[in-house]
Amino acid sequence: MQIQVNTDNFIHGDDRLTEVAEQAVQTDLGHMEDRLTRVEVHLKDQNADKHGPDHIRCTIEARPRGLGPMAAHHDGADIPAALKGAAKKLRSRLTSEFEKLDPHR
Repeated sequence: MQIQVNTDNFIHGDDRLTEVAEQAVQTDLGHMEDRLTRVEVHLKDQNADKHGPDHIRCTIEARPRGLGPMAAHHDGADIPAALKGAAKKLRSRLTSEFEKLDPHR
């Protein structure tokens, strides 16, 4: 499973950020990695230089094998919170979709 991390102009996308994003994806989606070809993480600071609650938006898009892309987003006060929320939401969506396709259920 390939993980790609994208940021806007207000979030510095360094190696540490990539590591944190990859860890969040692996924690919630790692058990599905044989069913996913690629996962894209998009981080955006919605308020740019202003401060306020839930100003970081994380959108995670997964590419399941044989299916169309699926995505989820979450707004958080900081990058880790936004990553965790989006990853959990996407895990739930993917789990539901994979269960529908599983002939043993």
